[in-house]
Amino acid sequence: MSHKGKIHIRKGDTVKVIAGNDKGKTGKVLEVIPEKYRAYVEGVRMITKHMKPSAENPEGGIQNTEAAIHISNLMIVDPSSGDPTRVGRKPNSEGKLQRYSKKSGDFITHG
Repeated sequence: MSHKGKIHIRKGDTVKVIAGNDKGKTGKVLEVIPEKYRAYVEGVRMITKHMKPSAENPEGGIQNTEAAIHISNLMIVDPSSGDPTRVGRKPNSEGKLQRYSKKSGDFITHG
């Protein structure tokens, strides 16, 4: 299943979960998977993974790790106010398209 349209979230952004079991949590985006329209967010959608013993992890065992969450359930946190906001794009002073917060109008700097 492919998704058409731009992804408004990038690695390093602070996002808030707006739907699902982790609703209300905020975290930093660790990775974005554009093909699946999903992202990994720090401390959100934790799963228990059973690890087989390997060279890096000779003991194996059970490990807690993040699972991917659908991007539609995430909203960028406005850097100026700390509230979730929708994202738009407009040219900055150099004429380069940059993301901005629709709530405050401020540009969202990467990371």
